[in-house]
Amino acid sequence: MRTISAKDAKYNFGKLIDTARAEPVTVVKYGRPVVVVMAVEEYQRLKGLEAPDPAPAGRAKKRRAKG
Repeated sequence: MRTISAKDAKYNFGKLIDTARAEPVTVVKYGRPVVVVMAVEEYQRLKGLEAPDPAPAGRAKKRRAKG
């Protein structure tokens, strides 16, 4: 995974997009990673790997009445 500074990401946004389509890019601000930019296809793939909701199907969550 490549890493670039937030300043470089700002001033070279087109290059950031091109790179992120090929591999995820970590954007670093003040020496700390803050975001990862990735292709939408990779994001959708990762979203598909999320664990299902552990609550049984058909059971609604109870809400407390305010008052």
